[in-house]
Amino acid sequence: MWANMYNKNPAKLILENGTIFHGYALGEIGITIGELCFNTGMTGYQEILTDPSYCGQLVTMTTPHIGNYGINSDDTESKKIQVKGFIIKEDSPIVSNYRATDSLKNYLCQNKIVGIQGIDTRALTRILRIEGAMNGIICSSDISDKDLKKKLISHPNMDGMDLAKIVTCNKAYDWNSANQKYKVAAIDYGIKHNILRLLEKEGCYIKVFPASVSSDEILSFSPDGIFLSNGPGDPAAVEYGIKTVQELLKCNIPIFGICLGHQILCLALGAKTYKLKFGHHGIN
Repeated sequence: MWANMYNKNPAKLILENGTIFHGYALGEIGITIGELCFNTGMTGYQEILTDPSYCGQLVTMTTPHIGNYGINSDDTESKKIQVKGFIIKEDSPIVSNYRATDSLKNYLCQNKIVGIQGIDTRALTRILRIEGAMNGIICSSDISDKDLKKKLISHPNMDGMDLAKIVTCNKAYDWNSANQKYKVAAIDYGIKHNILRLLEKEGCYIKVFPASVSSDEILSFSPDGIFLSNGPGDPAAVEYGIKTVQELLKCNIPIFGICLGHQILCLALGAKTYKLKFGHHGIN
């Protein structure tokens, strides 16, 4: 039944603990490795795929039916898909939404993202919930389990990994026009576009700076406030960002952060961070 339903290449997902899930290819044919996490959102798969906070991760959707409203040009959180791989129970064969311009399957293929469908994603989620975060490997190519496990064992974990430098912008840019009530300097550790949209809605002119920005560059902009963005990886590894925030804290300018940015602010103030057993990812 499954073979007829999907009509796909066989694919497999191997976990760090040795568990193997067999399913069918979704997206690019190939191999990908990353840290497994799950998202409980019933909608928002396009935002999840393009959220830079998921850089380096294989994202599992707990909702069994994904892709039914397709893909559009407005709901992206960055310029490209950021996840390393995508894991779902079932891709919708029909796309039905007036805003849709493409299907999930085509979107993954165009962005060369390897995924898998047809597995028990709730069983996978239970493993992650009970045993904690771990690496995994998705393969839809003809590679033996033994060779895949060797690749998986050699892949580093997230601890000590600075991914902000991978997803940040290359140079500073203006998000919107300067004709606004407030000036906000946003440091991009992997910023989501919707955060910028919401700040703009509140009357903010936003200039986005790379993660490696110096405190002098920020101060030369003369901001009313400084925003530290979300992002992927270990916050303690972003030592240059922590140093910059420590210097900015002396300048009597309001500073606020979300996700990784909030953790960097805490580290700059002397707090310590540690990795949770598994992060909860859902819709607020």
